[in-house]
Amino acid sequence: MVNPSDFKLGSKKNSYFKAEDVLKDRSYVLPEEDKKALAGADIIYRALCAMLYNYAPLSGHPGGSISSGRIAASLAYKVMDYDFKDPNLQEADILSYAAGHKALGLYAMSALRNEIAKAFRPALLAPETRQLRLEDLLGFRKSPAAGTKLVKQFSSKALDGHPVPQVPFVRLSTGASGIGLGSSIGLGLAAACSYKENTPKVNIIEGEGGLTAGRSAEALAIAAAAGLDNVILHLDWNQASIDSDKVTADKESRGDYTAWTPAELCYINGFNVIEVADGFDFEQVYAAQKFAYDLNNGCPTAIIYRTVKGWHYGIEGKASHGSGHKFASEGFYKAMEEFENAFGVKIPRFEGEQTPDNIERSFWDCLLCVRRAVAEHKEVFEPLAEMLVSARGRLSALKREISAPEVQKVYTAFTPDKTPEGFSFPAGEAHALRTVMGSALAYISQETGGSILVSTADLSGSTGAGAVAKPFAKGFYNKYSNPESKYIASGGICEDGMSSVMSGVSAYGTHVGLAASYAAFTSAMMHTQARLHAIGQQCWKEATGEAERTFIIFTGHAGMQTGEDGPTHADPQALQLIMEDFPKGAAITLTPLDGNDVWPVLSAALVKRPAVLYPVVSRPNVKVIDRAALGADVPAAAAKGVYRLCKSSKANPDGVIVVQGPGAGEVFCAEVLPELKKRGVEINAYYVTSRELFTALPEEEREALFPYADMQKAIALTDFTLPTMYCWLKSKMGAEYSIYPFMQGKYMSSGKAKDVYKEAHMDAKGQLEKIEAYLETIKAGKWQ
Repeated sequence: MVNPSDFKLGSKKNSYFKAEDVLKDRSYVLPEEDKKALAGADIIYRALCAMLYNYAPLSGHPGGSISSGRIAASLAYKVMDYDFKDPNLQEADILSYAAGHKALGLYAMSALRNEIAKAFRPALLAPETRQLRLEDLLGFRKSPAAGTKLVKQFSSKALDGHPVPQVPFVRLSTGASGIGLGSSIGLGLAAACSYKENTPKVNIIEGEGGLTAGRSAEALAIAAAAGLDNVILHLDWNQASIDSDKVTADKESRGDYTAWTPAELCYINGFNVIEVADGFDFEQVYAAQKFAYDLNNGCPTAIIYRTVKGWHYGIEGKASHGSGHKFASEGFYKAMEEFENAFGVKIPRFEGEQTPDNIERSFWDCLLCVRRAVAEHKEVFEPLAEMLVSARGRLSALKREISAPEVQKVYTAFTPDKTPEGFSFPAGEAHALRTVMGSALAYISQETGGSILVSTADLSGSTGAGAVAKPFAKGFYNKYSNPESKYIASGGICEDGMSSVMSGVSAYGTHVGLAASYAAFTSAMMHTQARLHAIGQQCWKEATGEAERTFIIFTGHAGMQTGEDGPTHADPQALQLIMEDFPKGAAITLTPLDGNDVWPVLSAALVKRPAVLYPVVSRPNVKVIDRAALGADVPAAAAKGVYRLCKSSKANPDGVIVVQGPGAGEVFCAEVLPELKKRGVEINAYYVTSRELFTALPEEEREALFPYADMQKAIALTDFTLPTMYCWLKSKMGAEYSIYPFMQGKYMSSGKAKDVYKEAHMDAKGQLEKIEAYLETIKAGKWQ
């Protein structure tokens, strides 16, 4: 028999604490009068949570919203340094709801806080468009198209089921498990890079279910490696998810889903850990939070609060995760009794038919009870209003000074018609597009004072994206040991976690976040992050009037040119996963043909300020085309998304070919097109550098550049999947004669790029054979 040995963790920089030990230091004790005020606010907060679920109706997540209420209240009233009057203030501390399911709680807390300020310190109120009022709660989970009477009368905001930046103080769109944690850490990273002293704190509300996503562990590792001691994770550990009432392990046994406790996961990933045995005890909650603010050991901190999901609601545990009491039921009214008894009010009972307007009117009558309770209990709520005044005073006293790059110049200082030295190449030279794109982004970052923060999936040299950080301090960024670096350790081969973090960097607004990997992995593993960022930026623009903040997904090693790695890495499918998958203008893809296309198409895209920018670039060297010999447009024409490779001398050309992708495009330009010209074939040929830049042109300009008549005659030649070219093919037979990687109905094998293209019948011989058949069909008058 072999006896097990004791396993001991290696030396750690982070530390472990218990709230009861922190309370032995009297400086962390919460004054009794503050505790009383916070407890009073919590009674109304929980009543609002119950109302929101009841009147949505029956929609939302009451349990976790209720269990996290005291955590959020202590932060909002007692701990955070911010200005309630200015929700957009850059230097303020942030409260970020990574747990998007707790949106119901966010809205309840925000509306109550606004009501308290309105009643007792109205000078603190922001302009009405940047307030979240009791009136706005009528818009919870309600589309503007619903058109109910009071929503229209009060111009109530539409409050999404998960947080978005239309809500004051919200910077991100969250909800997908783990992504909200990573993007919130990204806010902390950007804040650390922008405020070297007195760095704004980013407080992240999350539940243990959100930690079970693999990307969460990746994001935790990134925060620790970067030394983000301004990041504080507040974990509402209630052990309840949709299907389980024991999600993680505890001290006695393993959980249904994990063998770790939240404290173990956070500690082993480099976080200080503070355990709060009772997450409903304001004394313990406040002490842990205030102590976390004072920690300065170069490590992020996780506070683990033990709570009960659905506390005092009448339904607890997993049953309260995404459901609650039936509409206007005895259970609902029972949950209101604590509020009624504490403040001497009686909420009205619903009567009549359950029409949308009747339900809304009943909800408003309940909210008026909240308004009356706040106004009539000055002794409870005025101290809370004064706490908001103190938060503003603390922020002012910190005198935070920003030291950020000129990020706005990324979008305004560079144009396609002014190519910097080093980005114009003579015909015949060979350059890797990943290298040229990386160098172009490095130039932009350098010229704007280090505006781009870069993270790669352990592939900085391979993707070419590492070049973006090269003009700055060497090595990985750390807030203390290497603060001038622009290269963020990704946690390893961690596309999920690092893209979550870098999207948050962009959302903060002082830097552009860039995440890089192979196209096979960026397009799939970073898609939800890109989507949430695009949603968040749309909402941010609608709420503030400010333009979108671009998140760059450096989509490297695209297409079959990465042949030796085989089909797992040499991926033709990547472009299809992202093209046309966003609202118009929200995302722009770039597919340059050669080095001369890179600067014009990149600078043109940045001027458009998409929420997400996808430079889709290949690995091997590509020869610069001889534009003069082909009769091609000048390099600057790439900025329009489509340019001519050659133009027929005939009004009615023999054929039309539209090309996308540097692999197939190089073969076509170097071998196939010269052969066609030699044979006297007159064609119009176009190259696509960006579908989105082309479709952004006015209709008249699009028609002049690529006439519809040519689209009716066109076939496609692409490094990507055929559906990405359907927009150019306006005939019945165009797709049939097109040339693309899956023509053989299979994935290609591993091998040199030229051999893989030959296997796909996309080498010069294969292209010519397909084009000849196409031309014969036209000549025979059979084209349809």
